Amino acid sequence: MKSLPFLTALALLIAATRPALADDPIFPSGVRIGLTPLVGLVRSKSFPGFESDDQTVKVLVTELPADAYAEVKNSLKNAPAGSPVKPENIDTAGGPGFFTVETARDGAATVRRYSMILSGGTFSGYVAVQIPENAAKIYTDDAVRKMLASATTRKEVPVAEQLGMMPFKMTELANFKNVRTLAPGSAVVLADGDEATGYEPAPYMVIGLLGTTPPEPGDRARFAVEAARAIPGVRDIKITMAEAIRIDGQPGFETRLDGTSGKDNTAVTVVQWLRFGPNILRIVGSSPRDQWSDAFPRFRAVRDGIQPKG
Repeated sequence: MKSLPFLTALALLIAATRPALADDPIFPSGVRIGLTPLVGLVRSKSFPGFESDDQTVKVLVTELPADAYAEVKNSLKNAPAGSPVKPENIDTAGGPGFFTVETARDGAATVRRYSMILSGGTFSGYVAVQIPENAAKIYTDDAVRKMLASATTRKEVPVAEQLGMMPFKMTELANFKNVRTLAPGSAVVLADGDEATGYEPAPYMVIGLLGTTPPEPGDRARFAVEAARAIPGVRDIKITMAEAIRIDGQPGFETRLDGTSGKDNTAVTVVQWLRFGPNILRIVGSSPRDQWSDAFPRFRAVRDGIQPKG
């Protein structure tokens, strides 16, 4: 029993001189890839991932399109001999992946940079790590590799977690089957389809804030129609309605259009609502034309359930 204080002191000394991994992987809010960060790293408040208290050690954790992993995998077959940075294989908790290590410059400082990618099925998980030279003796190549190997994926992000990151409250989801943030905290998709089958063959909505505003109230109609014509993925656009309305007591504008969307050229009807204020709330609902009569009341219910955060 007398040896316990010595063993405790020894354990604390080891923990202080060699970064250790915590017990469970941590998923940054809104992201489907997570890992077990090294001791001394905490959740970042400015990006999805982790960083040291002095913000010099950074671990970015994010998602890329599904084909990004395949592109890296295929590039290994065609990489020229002698390439300065060549992806290496790594076995992670979420499956096989690839990572690179290089020494680079960040301004006047020398840093060690690590990048890793793995497949999440319908997405690719990506981790980027930057270690300044003065921390490299603690956060060694071996320690970082162990952290990368702890990476894993989850099938979906809980709906409450996703919606909690948005700059507005949503009280009605109109029984949409899937909820997915396009970029955590900036835009959210409600859909009956999914990433694997594509959203276009079934009703879906995209809700977010616009970063630009019309200079004058008299420019709102032109601004709204131009925004509707620029909706990503919709082609052969024909505007069928454009009129000013009130949305939750605030000035708004409703634009409807017919077009085609998706790889199968689905004939769709689309509605766009803009709610003007300090920030413009943009609500887009798209439905195959033969499902429009059922989809539109759902779109409107979601619109009417969006409120400012208190």
